[in-house]
Amino acid sequence: MTISYFLQQLYVQRALIVSVLVALCAALLGVSLVLRRYSLIGDGLSHVTFGTMAVAAVLGVTEMYISMPVTVGASILLLRGSTKSKLKGDAAIALISVSSLAIAYLLFSKFPTGNVSADVCKTLFGSSSIMTLRPEDVKTSVIFTAFVLLFFVFFYNRIFAITFDEPFARATGCHTTVYNILLAAITGIVIVLSMKMVGALLITALIVFPALSAMRVFKSFRTVTICSSITSVIGAGAGVFFSLLTGLPVGSSIVAADLLIFLLFLLISVICSLIGRTTQK
Repeated sequence: MTISYFLQQLYVQRALIVSVLVALCAALLGVSLVLRRYSLIGDGLSHVTFGTMAVAAVLGVTEMYISMPVTVGASILLLRGSTKSKLKGDAAIALISVSSLAIAYLLFSKFPTGNVSADVCKTLFGSSSIMTLRPEDVKTSVIFTAFVLLFFVFFYNRIFAITFDEPFARATGCHTTVYNILLAAITGIVIVLSMKMVGALLITALIVFPALSAMRVFKSFRTVTICSSITSVIGAGAGVFFSLLTGLPVGSSIVAADLLIFLLFLLISVICSLIGRTTQK
């Protein structure tokens, strides 16, 4: 089967659209999160989502009804609350992450809803459910991505300010609390939407890899953000097609594509550095 054949299939079109849009949102958020040293927030929040999915499975309710509000609340707590408490960034993430994983596995073990090992593996590493998306899932991704893009376009200067110097931005009259809460809420929503793609243990790659790749070559916030978005979209698309052609898991394929892109940019960075040193001599 060729790529052209897959592109004609409706389920592939839906999976590709959602993967690209979620990857784009994750990349936009990733630049700010990496620069603020919150790279592992995706890991912590994904484990929170894992825990909420276990609770939803036990209660027999729709996962989204529990996952979305709890994950968004945890995101706001991590990004805002930890700055005003003695439990700072990485420690707060570690605490929430490990606790959520433990509670989720206890619930899956105590109240099994099927094959416990399969349920846990699917949630942690992603599954083929991305290939069975409904039109509603696509619409949700499109609407949310449009909101994220508009938010970044209209409030780019504020995002830049709170990323590099939040105290100064606050002193100039910028409502930093509002923008931080919005960023935290968007991050939480992206994590929930990403669970079907890559699973709980691989979400961090969607946030971190594109930003780190762009930072190897570019220096300004604007160019890093643009490059990060482009590489994330390419990685998501390549991962989906690689998964279709080989039969390998979608999430792992996307992360592998992002890793290859990072190594390519790292190589470019090293070559440019060597050329610069040679020119100076």
